[in-house]
Amino acid sequence: MVQKTTKLGGTASNVSVARVAHGLMMMTWIPTPVPDEQCFEAIKAGIDAVPAGTKAFLNSGEFYAADLSTANLEMLSRFYAKYPEYADKTFLSVKGALKDFSPDNTEEGIRRSVENSQKALGSIKKIDLFQPARVDPNVPLEQWMQTLSTLVKECKFSHIGLSECNANTLRKAHAIHPVAAVEIEISPFAYEENQKKVIATATELGISVVAYSPLGRGILGGNIKSATDLEEGDIRHHFTRYNNQEILNHNLKIVDALGALAKKKGVTVAQLCIAWVASLGPSVIPVPGSSKSTRTLENLEAGDIALSAEELAAFNDTLAKLGPKGDRANGKSDEQLHHWG
Repeated sequence: MVQKTTKLGGTASNVSVARVAHGLMMMTWIPTPVPDEQCFEAIKAGIDAVPAGTKAFLNSGEFYAADLSTANLEMLSRFYAKYPEYADKTFLSVKGALKDFSPDNTEEGIRRSVENSQKALGSIKKIDLFQPARVDPNVPLEQWMQTLSTLVKECKFSHIGLSECNANTLRKAHAIHPVAAVEIEISPFAYEENQKKVIATATELGISVVAYSPLGRGILGGNIKSATDLEEGDIRHHFTRYNNQEILNHNLKIVDALGALAKKKGVTVAQLCIAWVASLGPSVIPVPGSSKSTRTLENLEAGDIALSAEELAAFNDTLAKLGPKGDRANGKSDEQLHHWG
């Protein structure tokens, strides 16, 4: 049983969740989706491990599949059909509002996405938090935030989230309607000026920060040594940190160095990295992915790991000395990749 919990932000400030969330994307966004029963075991184990009165935070998306279909939500629909009593034990976040894999934050685009997501999810579980997956540069912020606010009033979902935005956008959006959570990538490989500013602003405004890919899309888990370790068709083949062996070899030196710190602490390197992300602020909730029950529990346990000032200094010194190489997508900057606004 995990011990540490945290309250969500904004309109969800009365909701208590486990200190570490559960990312579901790679259950279905892979060439060969994980079998239902394995997914169910991984999800159920995480829910069973949190204290009574605390919800397990599940992170899903309308497009989490190799063909950008609703396969992830359909899998969750089957999970809730088999375990309907678990619906109230989970807080479900769903990302959407994409069209041809570009942001579509028009009123029509957001409404279509919400309705499509709920249809795929089924009637047993309602979406708790909905997030447009990216900032749409073609639609004024005030317009799409008003659309989200209207949908909350219509009880289409309960809370508003943002994804991959900068601190200024977060502040402006929150002034229009309270934002419960903002989702950005945070890991030892992704902790730069934008992440730091978003965390500081979210902390000031009482908004949760959902930190996705805290293990660098799997590299920091220690099981990937080359691109050949990934199934053909895996989306990570598009990232230079995987498809460039020279860059990967450099980054594996970081994994080895952090592994030495983890061994000294008596934890896995993955747990050390998750604990480090959680240490960045009380509102920061790491959301590692997992499709195995044993890994789900290992990830959750990392939320109970406290790092001393000396251990944090050693961790940060390792990152400063070695420094990750490569980008999150072939030759694209974060601005180009995420349309930050």
